[in-house]
Amino acid sequence: MKKKAILYLNQFFGQIGGEELADHAPEIREGLVGPAMELNKQLGEVAEVTHTIICGDNFMGSRQEEAVEAILGFLEGKEFDIFFAGPAFRAGRYGSACGHISKAVKEKFGVPVISSMNDENPGVEMFKKEMYIFKGGASAAAMRKDVKAMADFGKKILTGETLLPAEEEGYYGRGVRHQVWLESGVPATDRVIDMLLKKIKGEAFQTELPIPPSDLVPIAPAIKDLSKMKIAIATTGGIVPVENPDRIQSASATRWGKYDMTGMDRLEAGVFKTIHAGFDPAAADADPNVIVPLDALRAYEEEGRIGSIHKDFYTTVGTGTTQGEAARMAKEIVEDLKATGVDAVIMTST
Repeated sequence: MKKKAILYLNQFFGQIGGEELADHAPEIREGLVGPAMELNKQLGEVAEVTHTIICGDNFMGSRQEEAVEAILGFLEGKEFDIFFAGPAFRAGRYGSACGHISKAVKEKFGVPVISSMNDENPGVEMFKKEMYIFKGGASAAAMRKDVKAMADFGKKILTGETLLPAEEEGYYGRGVRHQVWLESGVPATDRVIDMLLKKIKGEAFQTELPIPPSDLVPIAPAIKDLSKMKIAIATTGGIVPVENPDRIQSASATRWGKYDMTGMDRLEAGVFKTIHAGFDPAAADADPNVIVPLDALRAYEEEGRIGSIHKDFYTTVGTGTTQGEAARMAKEIVEDLKATGVDAVIMTST
């Protein structure tokens, strides 16, 4: 008997419309829509796509919790063995949407989830540890190839075939390490000496323990006279107005906000709170200034130790947030800071 699969698509590939319909609410359709036809073909005798889920990129991006809850509701009572999303190519919002819904489906229903994204899609950095994401093309021109890669791997999972390492299968490494016996039988001591000799000779070799590269950020020059500087406050401690108007996530954040402090000597409890999920919020909710130290900076401002405080503070959540998303948000915040003539930023955490 064939296994059952479900595919998630955005409004464009779901044949709803383009950017003007990016706010399209989630829906589920029985049968095949758009790329689901190619996926169904590639799955062959192993599985069939029974349903296609469609959701606008903007709807998922701005109303994520609502979208995910609706889609999980669609899937209640449905019989399915595997979940596919995309391919998302280089489309960032689409990649993020594929990742969010796939992660939620995996956690709730315990089925394997597979997607495909180009290496420049921010969804890769956000979700490659959570799911199988295949290395995809930059545009829909790669649709058939990307769908085939997803389907071929899905078939291996469903039929219980031995899964090879990420590099051999073609998906992004998830940081999962397994102890395996090599068919060659060459001891580790001999393998490491062989690698060392190749390194000494300048020859190519493949390490068995790859270490992700780290960004080195140069230290900014010292500020000589703070009394003439305009200072801004930024935090990864999740301090927001109590209604959280920008719907910043409490973990794995992809959003940031800025909030006006004009006329305030301190941030008041009951007006501001933390939505950070990585620490006990009691102290920060009782006194938000322990995370965003407006009260202390106002005192410095009155004493003339700093020139002025920028009217807005900037906030997001650090826990679980990927380096890629953090870098993107930082670049956006920096552009805003430059436009307002800020001289320096005090960055606080939890």
